[in-house]
Amino acid sequence: MRIPLLCLLPALLAAADGPAPAVWSVAPFALLLTLVAVMPLVAAHWWHRWYPAVAIGLGALVAGYYLAVLGKPASLIHVGFEYAGFISLIGCLYLCSGGVVVGLGMRGTPATNTGLLVFGACLANVIGTTGASMLLIRPFLRLNQGRLRPYHVVFFIFLVSNIGGALTPIGDPPLLLGFLRGIPFFRFTELNLGPWLVAMALLATAFFALDSRNPHPPEPAHGHGGTIALRGGRNLLLLVVALGCVFVDPNRVTWVPGIGHDAAGWGLTVGPLAGGETFSFVRELLLTGIGLYAWRTSPPENLAANGFTWGPLKEVGLLFIGIFLTMLPALELIRADAADGNLFGIPLTPLAFYLGTGLCSAILDNAPTFIAFLAGIEGATGLTVPQIGLSADPKVALDLAACACASVFFGAMTYIGNGPNFMVKAICEDAKDTQGRPAVEVPGFFGYIVRFALPILLPILLVVGWIFFR
Repeated sequence: MRIPLLCLLPALLAAADGPAPAVWSVAPFALLLTLVAVMPLVAAHWWHRWYPAVAIGLGALVAGYYLAVLGKPASLIHVGFEYAGFISLIGCLYLCSGGVVVGLGMRGTPATNTGLLVFGACLANVIGTTGASMLLIRPFLRLNQGRLRPYHVVFFIFLVSNIGGALTPIGDPPLLLGFLRGIPFFRFTELNLGPWLVAMALLATAFFALDSRNPHPPEPAHGHGGTIALRGGRNLLLLVVALGCVFVDPNRVTWVPGIGHDAAGWGLTVGPLAGGETFSFVRELLLTGIGLYAWRTSPPENLAANGFTWGPLKEVGLLFIGIFLTMLPALELIRADAADGNLFGIPLTPLAFYLGTGLCSAILDNAPTFIAFLAGIEGATGLTVPQIGLSADPKVALDLAACACASVFFGAMTYIGNGPNFMVKAICEDAKDTQGRPAVEVPGFFGYIVRFALPILLPILLVVGWIFFR
């Protein structure tokens, strides 16, 4: 069933293929990345005040180019729906977890920390990298009070916010998008388990070795009881309900209404629209409602114990408006070039898929990057996404595994590679110790890459690629 939406989306918004964006249109995205990296170091006060205007302004520049020059408003509508899905999930999980206080009555030793990171990585496959990150980052900071170092933040992002979630569609947004497009639920478990185990083992070992060199603060007089306390169980239940809502998608659940588009224009639909596209809006409304309800009903003492503020959510939400809009030309150029099985003249072998998807996931948001390279597999094989997910051809399976692993793993290379990364960074920057001072030194954009991602994470990911995808 389809009901026209003449009052909501006038004929001006009819889809148009239009010309491909020019290469120079990637410049606003490159400028925004440069400003995110440099300005907090050279003009922190100015940046903190004006980053919303900068991000939205650069995004508006690209939006104007798509409207006035390319005549492709449908591309902007795609971005709008993708952003709505992103921010509603991130916001809901942040608001739900803000009222959950996890007390770990133990000491932050190398063994305890490594165990918590591995547990968080496994948990990410059940409640998502965002859910696990929001639930565990504050307890992790409290556990290591007095011995926090920048590498604690970085390895938490490596393991819990990214690599841990490579085994199920719940784990990370790229895999969820693949599942919603028809790839079987446990296909990612089957394909990604080997690379996941190797990456997890190498990173956990590296963290344990690094943390073993960190001196321990004096044992408090009352000692540590070794108990785990939980407050805010209702919010934890709401978090689980929110994750269930992720699957309320009109493309998978035929009775869910959506906003559809085909040759006849835009309209309300129920279930997927044959010969067109259907976008979710019920899921986003549910997630927003659950998040706001969780925040309004959270005990104030729980929010205070977590140092809850709206600052991290505001920063992520506003910056990613600009990021989603400005990265649109880059994604379109990659998708178009990869559709014939080559990227910039390089044949897309499994290792090329792994490195190409990985590189782009590090500097672009990893979810749309995965979809762009999935289009490359479609172009190279002539198969649809559901057929790719079910294919018994070893080459097709290896290509899919390479794209899936790389999009999840390499999302940890920068703060902007995956939504939880920036959220964890913002929470850690907001965290204070008992004296009201910053609890931990959070690496800047370049510091994260140069001090940790390039010398530690990248060699491990290259080893994984060499073992499984060469």
